[in-house]
Amino acid sequence: MKVRVLGCSGAIAKDCRTTSFLIDDNILVDAGTGVGDLTLDEMRKIDHVFLTHSHLDHIAALPLMLDAVSSLRITPVMIYALPETVAALQTHVFNNIIWPNFSAIPTIEKPFLQYAPILVGQQIAIGNRTLEVLPAVHTVPAVGYALRGDTGWWVFSGDTERNPAFWAWVNAMPVSQLIMETAFSNREHELAVRSLHLSPNSLAMELAQLHTSRSFPIYITHTKPSETALIMDEIRHFDANPSTDRLQVHDIRWLEAGQVFEL
Repeated sequence: MKVRVLGCSGAIAKDCRTTSFLIDDNILVDAGTGVGDLTLDEMRKIDHVFLTHSHLDHIAALPLMLDAVSSLRITPVMIYALPETVAALQTHVFNNIIWPNFSAIPTIEKPFLQYAPILVGQQIAIGNRTLEVLPAVHTVPAVGYALRGDTGWWVFSGDTERNPAFWAWVNAMPVSQLIMETAFSNREHELAVRSLHLSPNSLAMELAQLHTSRSFPIYITHTKPSETALIMDEIRHFDANPSTDRLQVHDIRWLEAGQVFEL
């Protein structure tokens, strides 16, 4: 399974693109501004889009991508999301005011997009790939995702704060790579708590739930561009100096747009 990082920033700036991952060539996980780096032919091949939640940085490119490729396709693009996320898209984006209702054009019988509501814990088969919907804790209904590759599961936390159910899943499965959000530095910890994101201190408490027998690369995503260096320094500091209740040192790395992983 090939995972291509199209975007992994918590905001836009030069060379900073918001969250989106291309799996093989036909599955998109989130549709942030990173989708704009795909060629028209690459976008045309995307049949399945899995959204973690309705926030703009995770859906910004979806309306424009659909507009770019719909006339080149003969089947609708499938949009998988929680029912609340589907409702948000229908009400606030594809509402014939912000953007055309692509689920009803060119006809209701043969639309450009089709919604597929999902639930936490659900497993979905896409060709020879299996995807599982994982819990997330955010200011709007949200999920994470795991996809099973040849060497284990690729796991993406989505936007989340403290999330014991997520770690119960991670500890039970053969994970080969974990993508964890850490949106704010420790000096913005209170803002992170209010917006239900992680900071390095809360990430440390989350990683303490990981069984010490588990070992795999952990990539940090969704950092604010102005704070990325500080966030990574704070993460390296706590991980290099484990406390008595955190004895494990992890393989923590910064995720970058353009990276490609084979799993």
